[in-house]
Amino acid sequence: MDNLNIYISGVGGQGIGLLSKVLAQACLKAKYDIKSVDTHGLAQRGGTVVSQIRIGEDIYSPLIPKGEADIVIGLERLEALRAMPMLKPEGGRVLYYETQVQPIDVRLDDHNYPKKNELEAYIKKINGELKSVRNDDIPDVRMQNIVLLAEISKLGWIEKVNVELIKTVLKEILPESIKAMNLELFKKLANA
Repeated sequence: MDNLNIYISGVGGQGIGLLSKVLAQACLKAKYDIKSVDTHGLAQRGGTVVSQIRIGEDIYSPLIPKGEADIVIGLERLEALRAMPMLKPEGGRVLYYETQVQPIDVRLDDHNYPKKNELEAYIKKINGELKSVRNDDIPDVRMQNIVLLAEISKLGWIEKVNVELIKTVLKEILPESIKAMNLELFKKLANA
């Protein structure tokens, strides 16, 4: 596999840390050389949280330069749209959870909440791929990251990072208090 840059964005409290940790560990188990970093900003106040994962040889920094992300994962629509300038100028992919968290700058009227067609227009302009997911049956909204992990495991966007590998990592790193419920949801959504 060539080098791959994954940019993950959301609002504090959505589980970005777990999502990025699972992806990073799955990439390591797939024998990839990775660099990763989390930026927490104002996470406790509803601010943006970003994780970056870079896969490949000859990568010396975990930070993805603007315009070089192959994949953007958004834990809600506005954060996905704001992260899109990180995508490479041709053919990037975006997966996001279709929800509206109303980040602080929307509540302060600094941004309007985007419509889905705004994301579609951006992706069309760069000849990319856009996919959204939503599950109204999850027992806890903090499990949206598990929904995204199930989708990522099925899409094949990260070579060798599949359903079985992500399931293995989840078993290893989920705290016992939430392990059974999260694994059950992952298995159901990933058909594992």
